Amino acid sequence: MLFDYTSVTTRSVAAAVEAAITRAEGLIEGVLSVQGPRTFANTLRPFEEVARLGAVAYGRGPFLGQVATDEAVRTAAREGEERLEKWALDLISRRDLYQAIRDYAGTDDAGALAGEAARALDHSLRDFRMAGHELSEADRSRVRELLTRLVSCQVAFSAGLAEYEDYLDVTEADLEGMPDSYVARLAPGESEGSYRITMSYPDVIPFMENSPRRDLRQALAFKFGNRAREENTSVLEEALAIRARLAEIFGARSWAHHSMVKKMAGRPEAVTGFYGSILDRLTEAGLRERAAMEQLLEAQDDAPPVQSWDRAYCHTEQMKRDYGVDPLEVAAYFPLDQVIVGMFEITQRVFGLTYQQVNAPVWHEEVLAYRITDTASGELVAHFYMDLHPRDGKFGHAAAFPLSPGGMDIEGGNHRPVSAMVANLTHPTPDSPSLLLHDEVVTLFHEFGHILHMSLSRAELARFSGSRTEWDFVEAPSQIMENWCWIPDVLRTFARHHATGAPIPPELVIRLTDARNLNVALFNLRQVMLGQIDLDLHTTPDPVDLEAVLRSRARTGLLPHHEGTFMLSSFGHLLGGYDAGYYGYQWAEVFGQDMFSRFAEEGVLSTEVGMAYRRKVLEPGGTRDAIDLLHDFLGRAPRSDAFLSKLGLAGIGFPPPPLVLRLC
Repeated sequence: MLFDYTSVTTRSVAAAVEAAITRAEGLIEGVLSVQGPRTFANTLRPFEEVARLGAVAYGRGPFLGQVATDEAVRTAAREGEERLEKWALDLISRRDLYQAIRDYAGTDDAGALAGEAARALDHSLRDFRMAGHELSEADRSRVRELLTRLVSCQVAFSAGLAEYEDYLDVTEADLEGMPDSYVARLAPGESEGSYRITMSYPDVIPFMENSPRRDLRQALAFKFGNRAREENTSVLEEALAIRARLAEIFGARSWAHHSMVKKMAGRPEAVTGFYGSILDRLTEAGLRERAAMEQLLEAQDDAPPVQSWDRAYCHTEQMKRDYGVDPLEVAAYFPLDQVIVGMFEITQRVFGLTYQQVNAPVWHEEVLAYRITDTASGELVAHFYMDLHPRDGKFGHAAAFPLSPGGMDIEGGNHRPVSAMVANLTHPTPDSPSLLLHDEVVTLFHEFGHILHMSLSRAELARFSGSRTEWDFVEAPSQIMENWCWIPDVLRTFARHHATGAPIPPELVIRLTDARNLNVALFNLRQVMLGQIDLDLHTTPDPVDLEAVLRSRARTGLLPHHEGTFMLSSFGHLLGGYDAGYYGYQWAEVFGQDMFSRFAEEGVLSTEVGMAYRRKVLEPGGTRDAIDLLHDFLGRAPRSDAFLSKLGLAGIGFPPPPLVLRLC
């Protein structure tokens, strides 16, 4: 039975959190009052159930802070998230609970544990250590205080970004060169006959990609680059100071060194080495790409250098000129509904799944709900939601959220996972369905990779359900899914013109896929730049000069820093779990591309390979180290060849990234 989101109120959101806390506290009291020998059943299992209760409560309360239409409900949800997170901190800070788990760890019963149970005990003890239980009483108290403040920062930062509103009003003449379908869906501006470009992605991205008005692209980029600046700058500064102080208390060189012990990389130096192994060659290629953009601007009487607000426009113009691909023409072949059907058909075939839309009580009329079953057995696998269009107050990017973990509860009940894909794709209009740019098709497949990771989990304990793996592996199952969007034979199975139903012309598909590596170096340099900024913020002694970091690292991206803007105030990853972890996108892509190489060799629609990937990578979730899952699926140590080939850097004569050397 899916949760009834139609009946959600501010009171019910708070009640969901309080009910979970009350139930959890009862379990903890049971653990603390054990008389006689401690066992898995009377100590560790109830402790693990607490994690499951919290995860379920998140989906019924705090998650609504990302999607609810009622501002009061969103506020209540964020308050509930803060309440739940702070309660969890109080729990992990309890000395008596730590002693109970530690006492159990010394028993013969604990010594006989294997599999998930043994891993859960190890992770529990690690979590207690990272809460300060091996520190002095004074330091432990300080850690608790700082972590509590950090939770408040995270909630405030998210709220500041979600509730932020700004716009650029333009005239009809200003929209010259923009497609009629884009103009038709813009809201009216303040003055008569004007149009309003909001900060939502469906408004901003097409304008930046297609408008020949460089001055307006700059104006829009300025507004977009200053989102939530007033609201979030001080919050970010406080969070960075807190993290630096925590690292100092724990005796770590930096927050990055402290937090990476739970990640595959292990230490920031491994990430620096990874970047170093690709940066010179990426820069060499990026300079050539930038020069080509400068030539394009000069031909249009726009003076170099290339600015950040020129990149997307130049890329689009190059697509048209050099490859004969108009992204808006291509979008006509990707109506959203048809893309979803195609995505389902591909993953049904490859992973042995069946999808069925279900009538469920959802939080907004546009939300769709689905059931996943195993095709062979008919067994229920999971449920998931799709909330794909922008609206006021909604989470502004694309992401997948776990709403309820899979696995067993303490009473033996078997629960199947529930998750939600949230995105901001163009709304349909009376005259046109929602048409996706090919980049948006890639985004949809990417996020669905997360949904599959969450949905196919067979972990028994909530702690290890779905994407609860090492944080720098989380993006691998999403990165691998992007590859199916670039295979001509696959695209032709679902890309059909929204008006005529005609399949996408083979020559257009070839031109589109040929353009895959257009400006790939500049794109990846920007990803490296963002990863470096993140690491700088979390390795530099406090206080960090934020503006100096932005200016310094802009050199990596090869485009000037947009003076007067402050993108850090809207860099949600910094307080959204990716702190000292943004590198994970490219780090995980090494593994995602390596795993896809097996599909490329044995068949991109091979059910045999797909089922092996499902069984050996997706179903285990976090029950084993990611490196072991990779070895099992690949039948060998991971390699970087496929990743380097995707970047156009194959065969250039330098060693693979240090992470692969280190991990193998």
